[in-house]
Amino acid sequence: MISEVYNCDNMELMAKYPDNHWELAICDPPYGIGIDGQKEDKATNRKAHDFKGWDNAIPSKEYFNELFRVSINQIIWGGNYFFDYLGNTRCVLTWDKIQEFSGSDFELAWTSFDKCAKTFRMSRAQAYCNQNKIHPTQKPVRLYQWLLANYAKEGDKILDTHLGSGSSRIAAQEMKFDFVGCELDKDYFEAAEFRYQEHIKQLILF
Repeated sequence: MISEVYNCDNMELMAKYPDNHWELAICDPPYGIGIDGQKEDKATNRKAHDFKGWDNAIPSKEYFNELFRVSINQIIWGGNYFFDYLGNTRCVLTWDKIQEFSGSDFELAWTSFDKCAKTFRMSRAQAYCNQNKIHPTQKPVRLYQWLLANYAKEGDKILDTHLGSGSSRIAAQEMKFDFVGCELDKDYFEAAEFRYQEHIKQLILF
């Protein structure tokens, strides 16, 4: 099983691969809404994250063109911010966070699949309780496991062009999918790598 990650620009990574190399790309690109960091809020158990500026704009049309070139199918979080580039789909996915709070009650993903729309339900409290949240837009491993269980087939190769906290990589490892991911920010990349290695250690212990 392959699990490879790179601290590099995703356009440079994708340029190295032939058409349709990955069966499935699962990505969470910047939404362009400026929430790449946050201040600590003890009342809501929110951890502080540095504002780095990566969420000031959405990816370019060229990024989406290249993503569609190298992957057969795609699941793209924040799809409601990228409609100009993605086109129509009947298979939207949502993560219902169950609880109402100041941010979004759910997140939406665009997909390339011709299937019914579906919802994954997991509360924010359950997603982040006792978690060392290393990225301001971190998604739970269980969400990625649900995606892989429902939208990937045995033997599929998985791509993530915005690795972030590395939840997608851990899910792919748990479910025995070959995985390649990249993250441009060195701090996030190193934190995600540490998180993955700690996860592997726990598996070895048991």
